[in-house]
Amino acid sequence: MDEPSRALVAVVGAGTMGAGIAQVALEGGWRVALFDSQPGATDRARDRIRQGLVRRAEKAGASHPAPGDPSSIAAGQLARLTVARTVVDVAEGAQLVIEAALEDLELKRRLFQELDDATPADTILATNTSALSVTKIAESAARPERVIGLHFFNPAPVLPLVEVVAGQRTAQWAAEQGARIVEGWGKIAIRSTDSPGFIVNRVNRPFTLEPLRLLRAGSGTIETIDRGLVDAGFPMGPFALMDLIGIDINLAAARGLFEAFGRPPRFRPSPIQEELVAAGRLGRKVGEGFYRYVDGRSTGPAARFAGAIRARPGGPPVLDGATIAERVILAIVNEAFRALGDRVATEADIDRAMQLGANHPFGPFAWARRTGVHEVVVMLDALSDEDADTFRPALPLLREARASM
Repeated sequence: MDEPSRALVAVVGAGTMGAGIAQVALEGGWRVALFDSQPGATDRARDRIRQGLVRRAEKAGASHPAPGDPSSIAAGQLARLTVARTVVDVAEGAQLVIEAALEDLELKRRLFQELDDATPADTILATNTSALSVTKIAESAARPERVIGLHFFNPAPVLPLVEVVAGQRTAQWAAEQGARIVEGWGKIAIRSTDSPGFIVNRVNRPFTLEPLRLLRAGSGTIETIDRGLVDAGFPMGPFALMDLIGIDINLAAARGLFEAFGRPPRFRPSPIQEELVAAGRLGRKVGEGFYRYVDGRSTGPAARFAGAIRARPGGPPVLDGATIAERVILAIVNEAFRALGDRVATEADIDRAMQLGANHPFGPFAWARRTGVHEVVVMLDALSDEDADTFRPALPLLREARASM
């Protein structure tokens, strides 16, 4: 591997994620070549990268004063960025190519066929997909052994986690080298198998789906649910988070996981999200989702979600925030044990991934150990009559609880 100042990474796709990944590599001392087929995309990305580099240089200077003006430091980093006109041009001389295009399997397969033809056998080809199979993407390459997943989290310059995903035919050298590269950029690389949702997008899915089910059932308002999770230590409630990410983006991820797992009830997308997306109420970026926004700041719940919920005779009870938070955490813990049983990742890596990639205040296994696995099984059993697929205790959890008795 070349020295960082000589090494080149090619980034294909200049949207939010592509620009963020390019910024990370520039900060890591690498040269970056950027390509996007959409007119104007690379110009917008360059401006976004420049602003991001200045902000990061200012922040670094405030924390650890160093000589040099932040704008000058950022300009020096940006000087290592070049823009290419074609996929073939962007990949020339690159040690690593990272694809950050739209989440469309056929689009990615076409790109990887082009990249495979355009690069020597020792160039690593990586996809930043968060939901699609690395194995299926790699099938379009004549040399699938050098195709890996490098799943960065948004915003890439800030969040430390990168899921390093090995497809069924990925060579060990490719996954190890990809992990070393992103660690050299200051990231924490955690290995995952090529399973739907990898670690974070699978294990964290109950954080939004369970609150949506409770909202639809009338068991809480968006405010009481959000407040309950924040009071439990989470940095943001699920409805505020969906508004921030984009309800359409969150729904697309839910749909992808639902289909990839064969449509299990626990991963079924919420009709509430479907209706909001159909109405164009996508969250902060359009000024309304679950909340209303003015100049990016919430002014309270959107009209549809305003007002208190009153218990209906014979209906589900209205729950307090602590009870809501416990239900959501239990659903996450149960999915973490399922992922462990599927050998998606180790227990320690799942815990770290949830804290680093989803900003959880604790790992699901750490919470289960602190609570007591037998007690967790009892609590899940009590909820399984309401939603068996979500709360029926996972087999690895049951085995551990029996062994501890």
